[in-house]
This record gives sequence, C-alpha cells and structure tokens, in this order.
Amino acid sequence: MSASPFMRAVRITGHGGPEVLEPAEVAVPVPGAEEVLVQVSAVALNNTDLWTREGAYGSPGDPDARSGWRGPVGFPRIQGADVCGRVVAVGTGAERSLVGRRVVVDPAIYETEGPHANPVGLMGSERDGGYAEYVTAAVERVHDVTDSPLTDDQLAALPTAYGTALGMIERGRLQRGETVLVSGASGGVGLALVQIARARGARVLAISSGTKIGAVREAGAHEVIDRAGDVAEQIRTAAPEGIDVALDVVAGELVSEGLPLLREGGRWVIAGALGGYGVAFDVRRLYLHNAQVIGSAMHTPAHFDLLMGLARRAEVQPVIAATFPLDQAAQAQEELSRRGHVGKIVMHP
Repeated sequence: MSASPFMRAVRITGHGGPEVLEPAEVAVPVPGAEEVLVQVSAVALNNTDLWTREGAYGSPGDPDARSGWRGPVGFPRIQGADVCGRVVAVGTGAERSLVGRRVVVDPAIYETEGPHANPVGLMGSERDGGYAEYVTAAVERVHDVTDSPLTDDQLAALPTAYGTALGMIERGRLQRGETVLVSGASGGVGLALVQIARARGARVLAISSGTKIGAVREAGAHEVIDRAGDVAEQIRTAAPEGIDVALDVVAGELVSEGLPLLREGGRWVIAGALGGYGVAFDVRRLYLHNAQVIGSAMHTPAHFDLLMGLARRAEVQPVIAATFPLDQAAQAQEELSRRGHVGKIVMHP
C-alpha cells in the first residue's frame, strides 16, 4: 500500500457533461469494521457511469428529473462500479488472510441480507467507487479470484455488465434449447448476454448493426438480426415458431414490435432503455398468451456468486475494447458514449 495518506481519484462535482469529471487528490479511505481496502488495478466503464453523471435516471413522479440511479447523488462522488484489485488492508473483523488476494468487488448495495436481496444502490453512485487508486468494500462483497485465468481487465469487465446479464437470464428462467433474442448485442451487457446464453445451451438471435455484426457472431450468436432492416420481419424469419425469452436493454419500439413474437408463456426481460422509456403495446398479447414482461436491475448476491464461479473457471471471456489511464476518464467516457466499440472500456489507476 502507498505510504502516502492521499491518492489520485476522479470524481464528479455535479450532474453534467464530461467536463464535470475532475481529477483530485483525496484521502485514502480507511476500511471500517468488516471492510477491506482494495488497491484498484482495473476499473471498467458502464452506461450507468454516463447516466449517473448526466443525472438521466428520472424519478417515479418525474421522468425528466435529474437523478442518480436511485435518487439524488451526494457530491462530490468518485464514480466506478467495476473493480478488480488486490486487498492491501483489512478493518476489524475481516480476515487478515485476505491481504494480498486478487478480488472482484460486487458493486451492489442490497436492501436486505440474504442471497436473493435486490440491489438498491451501486458503488460509484450511492457510495464512492473505483475511479481511484484505492476503494473500500464490505468483506462479504469481495470475491477471491486470485486463481482465475482471466486478466485483471477482463475481471473488471464482469460486475455490472455480466452481473446484469446473468440477473436477466436467471429472472427470465432461460432453459437449454430455448430460443432467445438479445437486443443491443454489441454493448457490454449485450455481449455478456450472448456469451452466457450460448453457454447455457440456448439458440441465440442477436440484434446488432454494421461493422459489429461479426464480433457479435464471434461471441456466440447463432443468427444476427441487422438493426438497419425490418427487425420484426427478420426475427419472424429466423424464429418462425417464436421467441421463448427476449433479453432487452433497448426497449422503446422494440417492445411494441417484439411482444407479439413471443411464444406461449414467453418472457420479455428489460434492463435498459437505450431506445426510449416510453412504450406502448397491446396488453392482450400478454394475458392471452401467458406472457410476462419482467424488469431486471442488476443482480442478487446469489447471481453474483454464480458469475464469480464462471470467472474462476474462465467460462466467459470478456472482450476489452480499449484501455485508458485514470486521468483520461473524460475521454474514456466520451469514447463509451460514441458506441463505436465492441466490448468493455477499462481504466488503469
């Protein structure tokens, strides 16, 4: 651990554009009871970084309100949910044997104890995160991945994108042999969905476009639907019997067009709204066919345990699109917002 009581960090001082990301020298956090101090080796970026910075989440009473993930953000806030690093110190009640171990931090803040708790907050949003040289985490939220064949960058790519993807797949009860539709398939969550659904033995139809189609096919998609064409017609052609499960981070018009393509008892799982949050659909397509629309925010502790098992066995292979030093956080977020890449963008403090 650094002998200095200060560390480099990048924090947001309010909602706004990339200009609100400010490099700062701040005190190294001190691990409290049942906490550890992690020296960050890699921190991955997510759309939630952009939306938290912009205040784009709205509130239940006002869709246009400037808000963080679950309400007002306390400023200044160090962003960054996805951390891989090494434990360098422990607080009271934490095992000293953790010191020196390579870990991934579960970034969720849960409403209750127990394996099936729902997340109600996120590191980097409701508490300080990994855009820094060090971060603290509750001991039950650090997972030892010392022996994983994956790189630090790949491990940092897992928590939010792959955690969200696994949460969607679990909540959608995807079974081997089912036909699954993945929207936004070249993004972080989308690629994770393709990889995990393929590993589960599903037939994967993925929606993507342009130069990204090859990478999506390489990730495991059996068929790629071109977003530039008539999406519903392409889905009907590729899956004349219908879709069992849709794993959707786009929403918007795709929900209206896609719900009638579900089979009897089909499940449409939504974990994002890149295509718009205002959705209209014929409700008869739901109740007459015992279909379900399921909201899915991130993962539960049980889902995250499953994900860390996949990581230790290297059963998923996150794709790293680009890496940046921490002091280029604004450029890294701008690169993310352009959506020209395939895979995850990672920073090195």
